[in-house]
Amino acid sequence: MPKTIMTTASALVLALLAAPVLAHGPAPAGAPAAAAPAPQADAASESAKLAALFRQSDEAQLARNPLFALFRGDMRYADQFGDYISDAYFAAEKAAIKADLKALAAIDRDRLSDGERISYDVFKWQREMDLKGHAPEIMAATVVRPVDHFNGVHIFVPELFSGKSAAPFRTVKDYEDNLKRLDGFVATLDGVLARLRQGLATGVVQPKLVSERMLRQFDGFVAGGVEEMPLMMPVRNFPDTVPEAERARLTDAYARAVGEKVLPAYARIRDFLRDDYLAAARGNEKPGLLSMPGGTALYSHLVASQTTTAMTPDEIHDLGLSEVRRIHGEMRAVMREVGFKGDLKAFFEHIRTDPKFKPESREALTQGYYDIGKRVDVALPKLFSTLPKTKLEIRPYPDFMEKDAAGGSYQPGTPDGARPGIFYFNAYDLPSRTTPGMETLYLHEGAPGHHFQIALAQENEALPAFQRFGGNTAFVEGWALYAESLGRELGMFTDPYQYYGRLDDEMLRAMRLVVDTGLHHKGWSRQQAIDYMLANSSQGETDVVNEVDRYVAMPGQALAYKVGDLRIQAARKRAEKALGKRFDIRDFHEQVLMSGALPLEVLDQKIDRWIESRKG
Repeated sequence: MPKTIMTTASALVLALLAAPVLAHGPAPAGAPAAAAPAPQADAASESAKLAALFRQSDEAQLARNPLFALFRGDMRYADQFGDYISDAYFAAEKAAIKADLKALAAIDRDRLSDGERISYDVFKWQREMDLKGHAPEIMAATVVRPVDHFNGVHIFVPELFSGKSAAPFRTVKDYEDNLKRLDGFVATLDGVLARLRQGLATGVVQPKLVSERMLRQFDGFVAGGVEEMPLMMPVRNFPDTVPEAERARLTDAYARAVGEKVLPAYARIRDFLRDDYLAAARGNEKPGLLSMPGGTALYSHLVASQTTTAMTPDEIHDLGLSEVRRIHGEMRAVMREVGFKGDLKAFFEHIRTDPKFKPESREALTQGYYDIGKRVDVALPKLFSTLPKTKLEIRPYPDFMEKDAAGGSYQPGTPDGARPGIFYFNAYDLPSRTTPGMETLYLHEGAPGHHFQIALAQENEALPAFQRFGGNTAFVEGWALYAESLGRELGMFTDPYQYYGRLDDEMLRAMRLVVDTGLHHKGWSRQQAIDYMLANSSQGETDVVNEVDRYVAMPGQALAYKVGDLRIQAARKRAEKALGKRFDIRDFHEQVLMSGALPLEVLDQKIDRWIESRKG
């Protein structure tokens, strides 16, 4: 997701779809009317002011962040890359946030419709959280760490500009625009180097394990040269709409841009990481934020922004331990169902090592996901009254990404359907991977998980654009985890081992509550985190190491999944109990999804109003 939601600067443009991208749109359809409507003229005035704020903020946001527009299919700034890293950029963002909040405070919320109040509340929460992210102590701990091995322009941009992502390559102008963007990319890479140098001077640096992986990535790009750089893919695969007479010129221009500008910029960062940064990196014994200046304050901010709650790290840690115990009980029930003789630890090892749980080949793994997708598609109308118009494609990760990538991810399409949503799965190191989690991974990353939540929001033109294109991790990932729980209702998990895969993935999200807080709040070592995850699940060692290193690199983000899921599950149970036979699962899902990704408190308030309106 594009879905990782980070309001701090360290995410750079990888937080594109999570950023508060704003525009005008009417209130969501189907929202209950306010109990006591205000006089029409006054209400119209307040509604107009709210709409103007959303419209003006959106236009300014897109102008400052042209890649945001590119992801939305808005080509007005297609020849611009943007800044994203200088002091002037951050000052402009902070000034815009303050101006937005000042304008919002001048609007009388009581005179808005119920749907407009939802938009008001979401906008207020997001902009206030953005402002907290620009506090000096948070900025000092983030801007000097602009890249890691999961996030950053060094891996994001080659894929974005590869011809397989959001940047279009249909016309000669598209190719020319991208050449201009590459100049901005090089400038940003040099800005990354300057920020890393700044962090070295202040002692705010990445852990050694992150630095080593970053070094390997930069070195790999440099060693691969022009021919292996994904940025060259558009000139190896010209569409018919680009004339033959232009192709040689464009190929030469791209080769010179990559060879003379981009790769030297990569080499400058590679050399700095190798010669200076790595020696000063934080040790792996205590890689969490506790070991970094400003880390404690940063982690508190990340916990609040990622979960959208007031939960403390200790409360989240204890919740995780409780969920681990509960899920272990369900796993033991599966053991009894399949007749396994032995304890849970032995069952984990059985799942990890038995050849029958290993993918036969990349081709077989791919076909397996195709087959799952077809089965899910048939059942979806039973649970959802609105289905996305945007198509969903299934692909393995590109070669240059797969080694350090998660087991799967989702890349959104465009609202007009011109670019499909993409479910990526990881086919790297097949012997370390197991098949029981395949149905669950598809439900989470594909349908009805991220694809439904993100595509339905983007396609809903009744929403302001910050609700269509923005969001928060707790809702986005909470919904996707909730979507896994719908498997049996969708006809999945008929194989007990596939249901075990669901429990194993749920266990992963429960363990994240324990391990993330353990690393960043309780001072766990990397090995302690790895050992905990291996002992409590059947995750393979390669997956576990990548997961732990992800939590080190992206503090707080992994907390959002289980916190959001539990809140959505609780809302459903509350509605089922209150409405009884009047409860309609399709209506419930409509209420959850059709206002975009809401902070969890705003979601609860919306569901409670819906319940009251249905009691009759």
